Amino acid sequence: MASILAPTSVSNNLSSSTPLIPPKTSTIFDSKLKFGEIGRINLRLCTRTTLRLKMQGSRKPVGLTEEFASDQGQGIVEAENESCSFDELKDRFLSFKKHKYMDNLEYFQSLAKGQAPKFMVIACADSRVCPSHILGFQPGEAFMVRNVANLVPPYEGGPMETNAALEFAVNSLEVENILVIGHSCCGGIRALMSMEDEVNSSFIGSWVFVGKDARLSTKSSASNLSFDQQCRHCEKESVNCSLLNLLTYPWIEERVKKGVLSIHGGYYNFVDCTFEKWTLDYEASQVYEEHRRIAVKDRSYWC
Repeated sequence: MASILAPTSVSNNLSSSTPLIPPKTSTIFDSKLKFGEIGRINLRLCTRTTLRLKMQGSRKPVGLTEEFASDQGQGIVEAENESCSFDELKDRFLSFKKHKYMDNLEYFQSLAKGQAPKFMVIACADSRVCPSHILGFQPGEAFMVRNVANLVPPYEGGPMETNAALEFAVNSLEVENILVIGHSCCGGIRALMSMEDEVNSSFIGSWVFVGKDARLSTKSSASNLSFDQQCRHCEKESVNCSLLNLLTYPWIEERVKKGVLSIHGGYYNFVDCTFEKWTLDYEASQVYEEHRRIAVKDRSYWC
């Protein structure tokens, strides 16, 4: 911005300033020149200098000024587009308030006093797979956390946003079900399958490396498939690995053993709009062996 405005400001400052007057000790003029002659010479010099600087100041910045004006116009258009976007959100909010909130005022006021959801949902941050939209969760029904590729890090991985949410949902809210939902065309899983064996230095690479066991399992059991098919296989396999990772949290495993908490997997295919759901069979799963194995039950397809 400064590089655009500088030439114009120089020209304006010079044209609006008082004409320069040479100091009294100047030796440029002959001492015999009368005061009026000095003034006329000085006026001619100042006028020529000012005109020359005006021409120099206005010659090249024309294009820059036009570009600046164009940028301003573009900025106005972008601001108007942003305003339109938020106007639409405002209309949606007011519609929600009128048709849902006010029609169920007593219910929403009860939510202000506390929450007691039966579900915790771990889903992908992908904009196409909002669990509330797909499964119809209403306010107060599900405690949700969304991250890239719907991954659950193991307990020994240390504090992260996802396991902090798990701790609150299980220990404080005492949810009865944890549902991990994978989905088709997952960019996070594709990034995981494209990685080498070592962790990537990027934020995304470091995060999706949490699903390395799913990647290794897929490469081992689906090596004959195309890359796209391997990604789809890994989308489901990563859910199962997350279910096993849930059992590494002592307070989760304790509740699963007691039968007061169930762990479920889900897979949403938005290409053909189908949903697959299954439940972890704790008794049949191998949790502590080096090669962990998951057993599931109550598998169902919704289509």
